Amino acid sequence: MSSSDDDIPGDEIEILLPRNEDLGGGQEEDLPALPAIKDDDLPKLLVVFPLRRSVPFPGLVMPVHADQGYETGIMEKALADGQRIGLLLAPGMDESGVIKSAKEMARVGVIAEIHKRIRLPDGNTNYLCRGLKRFRVSRFVRLRKIPVARVHYPEDIYPAGPETEALARNVLSLAQKVASHNPSLGDGFNLAALNIDPSGNLADFAAAYLLKEAPAKQAILEQLDVCERLRMVDEGLTRELVTLELGDRIQQEIRERIEAQQKEYFLREQIRIIRRELGEEQDPQEQDRELFLGRLKEREFPQEVADKVRSEVERLGTIPQASPEYSVVRNYLEWLTELPWNLSSDDRIDLDAASKLLERDHFGLKEAKERILEYLGVRKLRPDHRGAILCFVGPPGVGKTSLAMALAESMGRKLERMSLGGMRDEAEIKGHRRTYIGALPGRLMQMLRRAGTDNPVIVLDEVDKLGKDFRGDPSSALLEVLDPAQNHAFLDLFLDVPFDLSKVMFVATANNLYEIPGPLRDRMEIIELAGYLRAEKVKIAQRHLLPRQLEEHGLDASKLKLPIATMRGLIDGYTREAGVRTLEKKLASLCRKRTLELARRKRPKPAILPQQLLEYLGPAQFQDDPVRLSPDIGVALGLAYTSYGGDVLEIECAAFPGNGRVQTTGRLGDVMTESCRIAHSFLRDHGKQWGLDPKVLAKHDLHLHFPAGAVPKDGPSAGITIAAAMLSRLLEKKLKVKTAMTGEISLTGEVLPVGGIREKVLSAKRLGVKRAILPAGNERDVLQLEAEWTRGLDICYVHHFDDVAPLIFKS
Repeated sequence: MSSSDDDIPGDEIEILLPRNEDLGGGQEEDLPALPAIKDDDLPKLLVVFPLRRSVPFPGLVMPVHADQGYETGIMEKALADGQRIGLLLAPGMDESGVIKSAKEMARVGVIAEIHKRIRLPDGNTNYLCRGLKRFRVSRFVRLRKIPVARVHYPEDIYPAGPETEALARNVLSLAQKVASHNPSLGDGFNLAALNIDPSGNLADFAAAYLLKEAPAKQAILEQLDVCERLRMVDEGLTRELVTLELGDRIQQEIRERIEAQQKEYFLREQIRIIRRELGEEQDPQEQDRELFLGRLKEREFPQEVADKVRSEVERLGTIPQASPEYSVVRNYLEWLTELPWNLSSDDRIDLDAASKLLERDHFGLKEAKERILEYLGVRKLRPDHRGAILCFVGPPGVGKTSLAMALAESMGRKLERMSLGGMRDEAEIKGHRRTYIGALPGRLMQMLRRAGTDNPVIVLDEVDKLGKDFRGDPSSALLEVLDPAQNHAFLDLFLDVPFDLSKVMFVATANNLYEIPGPLRDRMEIIELAGYLRAEKVKIAQRHLLPRQLEEHGLDASKLKLPIATMRGLIDGYTREAGVRTLEKKLASLCRKRTLELARRKRPKPAILPQQLLEYLGPAQFQDDPVRLSPDIGVALGLAYTSYGGDVLEIECAAFPGNGRVQTTGRLGDVMTESCRIAHSFLRDHGKQWGLDPKVLAKHDLHLHFPAGAVPKDGPSAGITIAAAMLSRLLEKKLKVKTAMTGEISLTGEVLPVGGIREKVLSAKRLGVKRAILPAGNERDVLQLEAEWTRGLDICYVHHFDDVAPLIFKS
């Protein structure tokens, strides 16, 4: 490597020299120019200056900062010995700045000429040095005070082949790209890089100015193989370029985002100013203020609500629009001003029209229709009458919800429906406090806002299926809603001002009366809807269900007809239920199959005969079971009441040697289990009158099974049926055919009245029972039934189990 000044053109070096202020701005002192030095004249002993972070390179100019004292002494010694100094990286030097061991120093450095000395005001000194040539330390002659090392000067190794030239061109290209990201280097850097030769000097030049890490620079300085040195610089510049480009991309994204925001802001400001100059624009907060205060003027609000709105509007004006609290207050004001505080729809009560409407949409249900007409009559004479909360109770599919819809239509009121099935959170009724994120009023307030009036008909569907858990008890929240003495000041937690619910007509529906919480049940007037007889179902299907399904499937009476015999076969064989919901599904299935036949261009006869039901719907799902209606020994038929209507329940009894215990199966509740024990105790106490030996009873166990074991069963009404099944097994006698019974039994044998008589009587007639044994206390319930419901059914009333035995056993 040549160390002459021709290595780097002088004018290019001047471009890269640090400015005076970079060197401290002190007093400058140019040193005498030195003659060109040849390789043979290079000193073998060098004064060494330890560099803390900088790595020197040959041919390049660099400032060296020397603290007053130890470091200044080293530089002054070098000046005295010929202005030559050995610059060496000292990565292990501690904070004291004094070399204590040779291990603290690198082994490869650069001999440099000291060209300028700048004395700084603080007593320290900067020296401007130009690197001449690499040296390698053979050994340190002295370390204390002034470090001196014996050195030798290795030459660069230039491998043969084109690889070195290719690497040099790549390094030059990368250096220019990296330099373009550093505006402080300017065009002078690229010009200097283009004029550097040989390629080893180019590698030193690029590493010195463009690489950041001192260890990487020192590794390049120590590499004598020029090809390998270029490769190391290539890798370092590639990493640096990737980092710089990533930084530029991130900076560009941030700049674009900020510029877009600023652009939008400035455009909006310009639009706002233009609108303001034209008198067309108002501040958004002022707009909201005028909006809500304008609503106060347009409508009549209760005084408490009006005061609340004004207070919140004033508060809204003090909140910055960008604050989350602003949207919370604004949402609250929207709810306050949009609720129908004093907006009522006018009732148009026409009793004749209402009666025709009820008869048009519903067949039967005489008691429910009369109660609705009574309610409308009272409302007509006294419009401010609050009335009772109606609750329609009955099995599914008997028309509970549709009755409520008909009531709303007959009064000309809006209808809203709220399903309570599975509701477990009382906040659904009373709302959330505004302190919660996303808080809303309860569903009652939401329905009133949607209806737009304060007197709609609100249907509380499935009130018997309310849940209860750690979140609260919705049934307790409903107590205030359904109590006429309290609901005139219903307080929703979100609104925090009372709302008058006394004008709302609430209609509840339920399947099982006994699952409605007691306090809630006391606030409602119960109207029980029984199931339909077969004749009623036939008429309902002909008048309502079949025409609706024909219309939905694009058919008419000329394409599908169901004779009465077919309709009866469909009801008896495929839809044994209290209501008509399954019946409508079966009619829809028949319509679909007829539609498919017509789509395939078949020409079936319009009427479907009873024997064709097998072809269209498959085998009948329900058939009269002669074994069931003619029970075997130890089997008795009981009349049961479920949420799906009445049913006939079999009770089976088996006896075997044991200790007089009673075992039960069939998912029985506590009350029914107690009925089994009561019946057994009664027979053990009074069995002699029927020829039972108490000793035999004490030595036999009884097993009672209630079929449909997966279905839970409970209640006291199976008492006499259980006793009859036990007595049949112990006497080895069959019970009379088509005979079913219901009634609670006491330890003395008294038969007590039970509930659900209407549903039990209907199920007995529907399932082919000819004789029904009922408690004498339920005779009043039977007298209220329609004559058609009991026609053909022999009803026997009993006071004591002694009256039951002659009725159930064959003489």
